[in-house]
Amino acid sequence: MKKYILFFLIALSASTVFAQADTSLLYLRFPIVPTFKLTNIADSSYFTKADLKKKKATVIIIFSPTCEHCIEETKELKEKIGLFKKAQIVMVSPLEYSYLRQFYDENKIADYPTITMGRDPGYFLGVFYKVRSLPSVFVYNKKGNFVKSFIGSTPIEEIAAAL
Repeated sequence: MKKYILFFLIALSASTVFAQADTSLLYLRFPIVPTFKLTNIADSSYFTKADLKKKKATVIIIFSPTCEHCIEETKELKEKIGLFKKAQIVMVSPLEYSYLRQFYDENKIADYPTITMGRDPGYFLGVFYKVRSLPSVFVYNKKGNFVKSFIGSTPIEEIAAAL
C-alpha cells in the first residue's frame, strides 16, 4: 500500500513540475483595450481607458522620445494623420515627463487633436503588451476589440489599413 501512495505522490509532483505555464501574450488572451492610467503630457491630468471616445478605433503606440525609429514613425504619422480620421491615437512612454514634454512640444502634438500622449510610469502597458522593440503599435476596432499589432518600424499606411 505504501508503494502505491508513494507512486501516486511522485506522479502528482511530476505532473506539477512538467505542467507548462501559460506564456501566451496578455493582449491576445484579453483582446480588448486594457484598463490603463496615464499622465497626459498636455496638461498633467490623468488619462484612462474611460476617457477614450466610444465607437472609435484606438491605436496604442508604445514609444521612446529618444528612439530614432520612434521619431521617424511620429514624423510619418503627422504627415499622414488624415489616414486616422476615424481613430484615436494614444502614444505612451514610461520615460520621465521632461523628456516626453520636450518631444510633445518639438513635434507639436497639440496640433493633432486625435493624438493623446501619456506617461506610463509603472510601464503597465509595456508589460501587458510584452514590448521588446520600439515602436510597438496595437490596433483596436471601434468596439474595442484587438485587431493587429505591429512591432518595430512599420509604414503608417499598413497601420491605417488595419483600422
